[in-house]
Amino acid sequence: MMQNLSPEAGGHEQGPSRQAQVQRVLCVVLVLNLAVALAKLTYGTLTHSIAMRADGVASLFDTVSNVVGIVGMVVASRPADENHPYGHAKFETYASAAIGLMLVWAAINVSRDAWAAFTGVAGSMRVDAGSYAVMLATLAVNVGVSRYERQKGAELRSEVLAADALHTMSDALVSVSVVVALLLVQMGFALADPICSAVVAVAILHSAWEVLRQVNRTLSDEVRIEVGLVEQVVLAVDGVRGCHRVRTRGTEAEVYLDLHVLVDPQMPIVRAHEVGERVEQAVAERFPQVVEVMVHLEPDTERERAEA
Repeated sequence: MMQNLSPEAGGHEQGPSRQAQVQRVLCVVLVLNLAVALAKLTYGTLTHSIAMRADGVASLFDTVSNVVGIVGMVVASRPADENHPYGHAKFETYASAAIGLMLVWAAINVSRDAWAAFTGVAGSMRVDAGSYAVMLATLAVNVGVSRYERQKGAELRSEVLAADALHTMSDALVSVSVVVALLLVQMGFALADPICSAVVAVAILHSAWEVLRQVNRTLSDEVRIEVGLVEQVVLAVDGVRGCHRVRTRGTEAEVYLDLHVLVDPQMPIVRAHEVGERVEQAVAERFPQVVEVMVHLEPDTERERAEA
């Protein structure tokens, strides 16, 4: 037996309502990231700061990732259809993967700028009060945006927001390194600018690794809920004698679960069906991220326990 735990079926809140909330967060973040990127790129170009321009490129990729996330969430919010019977939730994961790949590309571009500075291709860098003002102001915005996205990502169980929060936090760390570079350049250490740019590239690559690692969890159908926790809930249901073959998969926000439940072999089919429904309800109450449960009812025999 199977039960769909969508909002209409009496389950937890999912679907378009959740997707719309994620989209709103991404739209707010998009505007803030665009303002930050333009400030860094403009002032970095005026002062010939490789590190500041590199940081601006990273911020610009933040805005691109926001757009990708928004498009991904629009597709992910579509209901199940004939070709996608499990819905479109994994398009959120694909959007996260795209963000990870863009981070890799951003790291490559930053590395090129750093190499140009090392080889003397770049112009001389100028540091003034405006440089510090721009970097400190944008740093404050980045930290605030990252905390906001991380909080909303946990609240909405959103892979895209979690990925983008990492992306934005890496940008904040990069900004710190740029401020350090500005100070060192003023002290006469000219190579501090390209060195900090290289550090920026490494930080971006690390963020890319974290994002792609999370994407792999979903696309490889990694276990989403610990088997022991599910068994503990199911075995507490009246009429259940055993539970095995528990499997979970899906995104962090939309988990699909199937399991085998052992009942009294002499139990009438009507009562067995009721036990299965109680199992589904117990799972829904304990694990709100589960959107669908498939319960296989089996007689409690030695053969079935041996195959468990």
